Amino acid sequence: MGSHGAEAGEARYDGIGAAASADLIRAWNIDVAPNGAGAPPGSGNVSNGEAVYFEKCAHCHGDFGEGVGNMPKLISGSGTLLDDRPIRTVGNYWPFATTLFDYIKRTMPMQAPQSLADEDVYSVTSYVLYINNIVPKDFILNQTSITGIEMPNVDGFYMDNRKTKESYADSCMHDCPPYQVLGVAK
Repeated sequence: MGSHGAEAGEARYDGIGAAASADLIRAWNIDVAPNGAGAPPGSGNVSNGEAVYFEKCAHCHGDFGEGVGNMPKLISGSGTLLDDRPIRTVGNYWPFATTLFDYIKRTMPMQAPQSLADEDVYSVTSYVLYINNIVPKDFILNQTSITGIEMPNVDGFYMDNRKTKESYADSCMHDCPPYQVLGVAK
């Protein structure tokens, strides 16, 4: 039961919207999980990825992933994650190659998201991994090999356990003072 009391697929508002069909849900269900679940069939390589990258990506991310203007860098940043202004790149920050594939597939190129074929996404992903010295130039990326890539920052994340900490569990949420407007933004 949803938060508004409606069952899945049940119309909640007369005349507004429609239940999503299985085909519609399948079209939107394109995520690729860290364990590779959802990775589509197909493959790509660094050479093809370089060609697609230069056509679709280099104008924002630079010829070699160095970034253009304020657009994100895809390389470098080594040793900056603890700095006040860390440079988070594929090579020093991303924990899984699968999520890189997922991100490129869903959002790139920025002006035409989801316009790349799966083979192009595999190829661009392999090229970005290559310019970060994570895979060799002759690497073939596919739904099997993508789960075997160990990213440099795979151990840089931890599970958020704030809900189990005593300080969170004992938060005072009663007898709160009345809401007051302290100022008005100009």
